[in-house]
Amino acid sequence: MRSLLVIVLAAGEGTRMRSSRPKVLHALAGRSMLAHVLDTATRAGAAQVAVVIGPDHDAVADEARRAAPEAEVFVQTERRGTADAVLAAREALARGFDDVVVMYGDTPLVRPETLAALRAPLAAGAAVAVLGFRPEDPAGYGRLLTDEGELVAIREDKDASPAEKAIGLCNAGLMAFDGRVALDLLGRIGNANAKGEFYLTDAVEVARSLGRRSGVHEAAVEEVAGVNSRAQLAEAEALMQARLRRAALDGGATLVAPQTVFFCHDTRIGRDVLVEPNVVFGPGVHIEDGATIRAFSHVEGAHVGAGAIVGPFARLRPGAELGQGVHVGNFVEIKAADLAPGVKVNHLSYVGDSSVGANTNIGAGTITCNYDGFRKHRTLIGANSFIGTNTLLVAPVSVGDGAYVGTGSVITEDVPADALAIGRARQVNKPGFAARLRERLSAGLAPKK
Repeated sequence: MRSLLVIVLAAGEGTRMRSSRPKVLHALAGRSMLAHVLDTATRAGAAQVAVVIGPDHDAVADEARRAAPEAEVFVQTERRGTADAVLAAREALARGFDDVVVMYGDTPLVRPETLAALRAPLAAGAAVAVLGFRPEDPAGYGRLLTDEGELVAIREDKDASPAEKAIGLCNAGLMAFDGRVALDLLGRIGNANAKGEFYLTDAVEVARSLGRRSGVHEAAVEEVAGVNSRAQLAEAEALMQARLRRAALDGGATLVAPQTVFFCHDTRIGRDVLVEPNVVFGPGVHIEDGATIRAFSHVEGAHVGAGAIVGPFARLRPGAELGQGVHVGNFVEIKAADLAPGVKVNHLSYVGDSSVGANTNIGAGTITCNYDGFRKHRTLIGANSFIGTNTLLVAPVSVGDGAYVGTGSVITEDVPADALAIGRARQVNKPGFAARLRERLSAGLAPKK
């Protein structure tokens, strides 16, 4: 198997993003563009990944190491073109990998399969391979000039002749090199251009001058979309979401209105899951087979067991663990809580920092009061318990198996198993008081206390 070095160029400032955040750190489907690219490199079988950043881009370096702990980070100290950026990773290039692929941190939709196809010409003897695509309007893109299937040059749009501008095959930016000659080719690239920069694309003509061939692999337009503005980021997000929705559908889930469901890059969704319209999945979600996520729900950092029902208008926050057949209904929020199989929390409740035993029913308006202004405390509710409507459980507190809590209670002490707990003020009726109050108010008098 041919060894692979992937060099990711992530030095761009991204001024068109109008952001203090480096461009490659903007997110698609809950993950930075740089992390998407590094994940693609890893899944493509890279033995080593090198990330080239600009000076003082510590945040980019940190993200690279977080997303790919084995990645090496190199700094391009001066902005002298793409070839110079690749040579910033000279130390990695010198190790003698069979293939070298150059990717860009702002082109996050490229698939691992495409990198494999891009490398194929190298295995067949080419020194350079270039990724091409055919946009509807090629204006502004470099054209790939071929002769009998061999790539002979990449011509920038501003330098192209009318005949060359008529060519539809354009340069997507990604390139692959025979690792044995990569340093030599890059070292021969000159800066005889208007900007005085060293262009990676000139490697094709350098290789040709040395009698070496260059190849082309053509990719879909959607896959090579680069991001240089907020509008393009939104377009890339739409493409990523379309990809994730298709994967969910192909995996056996039903999306009633796919275009209204938003996934995170790591969402795991089982077979026969039903997702109704306007559902958002944040990071770290696993939905098991046969579950239903009803409309207008938001799920993040949560595990939903088989056959469970969530929503509509429910929110599952990080640490929510729903067992098999759990029901979480409308306007219910679950956070850092595990609900055992058969639990029902059907409406208007907050369950946080809690454990709820199997087949327990949580009545409407129940709140686990978990925060005292300084620390979080846990609530423990046993199996087969019944928590009446409008109950406040002031943590830390526990309710035993089979216990009942009366409606409208404020529970501040532990409730033993099979006990009935009532924690509310005794009702007092004052006959005729309301009528007398209305008389005073209608006469313009202040009510007596």
